[in-house]
Amino acid sequence: MIPLLSVVVPVYNVEPYITECLKSLAAQTLDDIEVVLVDDGSCDGSRQVAEDFAARDRRFIVIEQRNQGPGPARNAGIQQARGAYLAFADADDVVPPQAYERLLATLAETGSDLACGAVRRLVDGELEESILHEKVFRRPVLCTHITDKQVLIRDRTVWNKVYRRDFWERNGLEFPAGIYEDVPVAMQAHVLATSVDMVGDVVYHWRRRDDEGETSITQRRAEPDNLHERLTAIRAVRAFLDERAPELRDGFDALVLEKDFVFLFQALETSEEPEQLLDLARSWVAELGQKTLEDAPSLRRLELHLLSRGLVAELRKIRQFRRSCVDGTRIVPRGWRTTGWYGDYPFFRNWRLKIPDEIFEATNEIKLIARVEECEWTGAEYRVRGHVAMHRVDRRVGRLDLWLCSGRRRIPLEVRRRGRHGFETVIDPGQLDGGGPSWRLQVRVETRGLVLKGWFRDGEANSTWRFSVPGWSRTGMDITQ
Repeated sequence: MIPLLSVVVPVYNVEPYITECLKSLAAQTLDDIEVVLVDDGSCDGSRQVAEDFAARDRRFIVIEQRNQGPGPARNAGIQQARGAYLAFADADDVVPPQAYERLLATLAETGSDLACGAVRRLVDGELEESILHEKVFRRPVLCTHITDKQVLIRDRTVWNKVYRRDFWERNGLEFPAGIYEDVPVAMQAHVLATSVDMVGDVVYHWRRRDDEGETSITQRRAEPDNLHERLTAIRAVRAFLDERAPELRDGFDALVLEKDFVFLFQALETSEEPEQLLDLARSWVAELGQKTLEDAPSLRRLELHLLSRGLVAELRKIRQFRRSCVDGTRIVPRGWRTTGWYGDYPFFRNWRLKIPDEIFEATNEIKLIARVEECEWTGAEYRVRGHVAMHRVDRRVGRLDLWLCSGRRRIPLEVRRRGRHGFETVIDPGQLDGGGPSWRLQVRVETRGLVLKGWFRDGEANSTWRFSVPGWSRTGMDITQ
């Protein structure tokens, strides 16, 4: 009988972890699956564990090959797979019980080519947020596409997904050799798909290994050979995007600069001969578009500037400074007649290094924080209390203006400051005639030549704060989110 889903699992020297992985696959609420275990020339007891498991559960099969890496192992597993759908798992990870049932149910409903879901890191038996996948799966979205939902650029892994087999074969998807084989394939699948489903559920537990001996690929990511492999994968993705989806290239470059460059900097920090890495580092930088380099946050621009000049000792100091700022780096105003806003980092206007001021310029990184914390009816008016500050700026805002807005109606409110960042204002229902029933609270702040505007957020719900007037009566107003 042909199974509905085939799960391909490459296996290489994962004896301490493979049993937990296989148990999680056997426990799937979707019973109509086969699991193709591809032993990639393991030297430990991994293959024996896999064969023992297959002997007890006929849904599991084991094939073997000489060691070629995870990409060729996955390709070999796909050739043996019989299912109408494909999924992938790594033998040291864990798949939650309802993951495949949830992903397949979505595909059956929508007809999309692939479905993907949220990921958690498995660290010492506890689940944590996957920083690689942060901001991606905050809410379910069906029948979308990476060109419409560009946050999917951050979804660069193959194992938190289920693919239609005919989609995979029609587009000739195949894993390359190398240790970052999944990144190009994940991006290709997202671009080539007609539509994609994003489920809000966690569908994969990605283990962080802390082996003392043999370590996983992700644990060796600051090694020179590993960095060369990562650059190869980055180049493959950029070449594909250049041809098929150039509108995604800037977003991909920004992600590379945010995430992948961390491992390059780590290598430069720990290498006893960092000069040997500088040529590789410059090759990495050369892959990025000019817009990405110009739009980078100021602290990253400083790191890149020091790297370009081969100032490894200074770069190490900046990396240490970054780690020491557990609550974030500060942005400060500097200048008398004309005020600029700069990152408060080492080496600013250092006479020896002569780093241009624009490297430190951080005005565009300042974000307005505006929250309503309380709203109460006094019997005659509504009293609103809240908080206004500038993220990363450690000072009280200067001028503060508030308006209540509905359509084209814009009512200015009087403001009374409370402490460093607090304020209080009142809303007289008599002012609201001709507007509503829903109003939003707008804020404008001005400090040392910096002007920021925005809408207030609800202090608890993390959504725009709205003042609603159901049935419009001057005493019948209430607050909704």
